[in-house]
Amino acid sequence: MAGGKLTPRQKMINLMYLVFIAMLALNMSKEVLSAFGILNNKIAESNVVTDQRNDASFQQLAQKAEDQPLQFGDKKAKVEKIRALSKEFTTYLENIKNEVTKGFERVDGELPYEQMDKGDLIDNLFFKGDKISKKGQEFLDKIRNYVTQVKAVGGSSIAEEEMKKIEKRFATADVFSKKAGAKLSWLDYNYKGFPLIASVTKLSQLQADIKTTESDIMAGMFQSDLIAAASLTAYQPIVIPEKTAFFQGEAVTGKIVLGKFDPTLVAKSVIVNGSAVKAEAGQAKFSFGAGAVGEHEINGSFNFDDNGKTVSLPIKGNYVVVPRPNSANISADKMNVVYRGLDNPMTISFAGVSDNNVNANAAGLSKTGNGKYVMRPGAGREITINVTAKLPDGKTVADNKMFRIKDIPNPQGTIRGEYAAKGPKNGLEISSVGAKLEDFAFDLNLNVVQFNIKVPGQPTVVVSGNKMDSKAKSAIARAMRGDVIIISEIKTKLQGSEVRLKSTAPCTYEIQ
Repeated sequence: MAGGKLTPRQKMINLMYLVFIAMLALNMSKEVLSAFGILNNKIAESNVVTDQRNDASFQQLAQKAEDQPLQFGDKKAKVEKIRALSKEFTTYLENIKNEVTKGFERVDGELPYEQMDKGDLIDNLFFKGDKISKKGQEFLDKIRNYVTQVKAVGGSSIAEEEMKKIEKRFATADVFSKKAGAKLSWLDYNYKGFPLIASVTKLSQLQADIKTTESDIMAGMFQSDLIAAASLTAYQPIVIPEKTAFFQGEAVTGKIVLGKFDPTLVAKSVIVNGSAVKAEAGQAKFSFGAGAVGEHEINGSFNFDDNGKTVSLPIKGNYVVVPRPNSANISADKMNVVYRGLDNPMTISFAGVSDNNVNANAAGLSKTGNGKYVMRPGAGREITINVTAKLPDGKTVADNKMFRIKDIPNPQGTIRGEYAAKGPKNGLEISSVGAKLEDFAFDLNLNVVQFNIKVPGQPTVVVSGNKMDSKAKSAIARAMRGDVIIISEIKTKLQGSEVRLKSTAPCTYEIQ
């Protein structure tokens, strides 16, 4: 097109063609610049949305940290520091953007993208000749320090794979340029000689990378909790028997569930059987009186704060109280005896069964209290007590025991409380005749209603009551020193009973 001798007409045509190509190039350049501007706006809008999402995520983390400081407190503190680093770096980049665009008049809040085709503003800021300027080095240091500080603050809370992504996202290593045929510095490769709008867009993208990093770190921390919670290693089998006491021969029933023990999870409060107990790391310990023999329930709730609301997890359980083995059950097989005419006290119970589920019956048996009975046997020589009990599982068991019925043994007569007393005659005259049972299991009130008194050489005198009458005293007055007076045929009654006692043994009184 430029060779050979051209006619004026051809020269004109070629000139017009060159102008046309230039116009096409100019139009394409404007389209590219506008495209960068549109992309920059999209990134800026996306950054606002990401900021809002990050704020919401942090508020959730802050609430979790308030509810469960042991579980989320450390993570919240780390995220706060990383957000502060991110905000500082984002503000630094925004200041650079404002500095290089302050000379352009905005229309409806937007930059004149088609006029931002030169790169000298960025080149003069980041470079000094062929070398990186002080401001350019500061820019590089900001990028590198951000990654270093995030890694130092996050520590093990940031997964290794996530940290690699962050390091790659903010990498500033030298880059090979096909156009230059050599490696260029990262800053030279990405910012030198580019239209201003392209560099501003790259700075906006760098801000987007910061916000994405912040978002990924928070999501990763929540994800690590979810993974830990879902991991089977966090669970342990827990055996839950249907009840905590079983009888011999009974089937042991219950269930085995998988439960998770988290030492960082602390309840706001724990209520057991109406009383508050101390909440500890992942658990709560309780202590209360066992109560009466039988089955009892344990109920209450674990209470947690969750997003400003109280969540209550119900506690349901049961246990069985059996009598404490504080004494041996020792019995003589031939000594199961009850006495006719007496209220024989008894204790009747069934191990592991509350008193209200125990029933005992026999002729002459009556209940007087919790597990306490009285047996007042009638005629016959034997009595059998039958006992039934309703177990906690609803089944009924029965047992019985036979007792021999014996009469009250013969009392021994006494004078002045002695079996063989001695003293002057006037001592006998004023003494009372009594009766007692030596070494008997019951303390009985025995009343003498009649007796005979025999003074040597004198006829026998029958006396009513338990004291000497005039005839008895007259006979006693005739006794001589050394005489042994015999009191016999003593008739005794048991106070409060119609039972007739066997004959009472005689007692004696020697005159001195």
